[in-house]
Amino acid sequence: MHASEFSKIWHKILKDYKLHMDSNLAPSLTDAQLTVLELLQERDAMKPSDLAPHLATSPAAVTMLLDRMEKNGLIIRERDAADRRIVWVSITEIGTQETVRGLKIRSDFFAEALDPISSHNQQLLLYLMGKMVVTTTPEGSTP
Repeated sequence: MHASEFSKIWHKILKDYKLHMDSNLAPSLTDAQLTVLELLQERDAMKPSDLAPHLATSPAAVTMLLDRMEKNGLIIRERDAADRRIVWVSITEIGTQETVRGLKIRSDFFAEALDPISSHNQQLLLYLMGKMVVTTTPEGSTP
């Protein structure tokens, strides 16, 4: 069955990716932190609760992640001037530099992984993987 073969290959790719990212981002960054920095770079500032869905983790784990990131100077957290209950997370200059470094590390991994595949087949692979992505409507149902 193709699903079993796909599963084995997919897990190997994920394992190789995680090993590559962990070893090359360390000691100043993790893959989850890179995800946060990437989001903050795109959106300037976000509430911690808005980060949780992108990290597939609990609000408590997001808080611990942000604590480590703030301690390492990657982000700053500030209370909203109008509503003190709201906390805004934004990226620092160090965080921006680490984002550039982290995205290059990620890009290098995928460039090496895709290198043996022809340009045409890379396009086909992207198309097929796009077919696998489940899109949902705002109500949470598939279109």
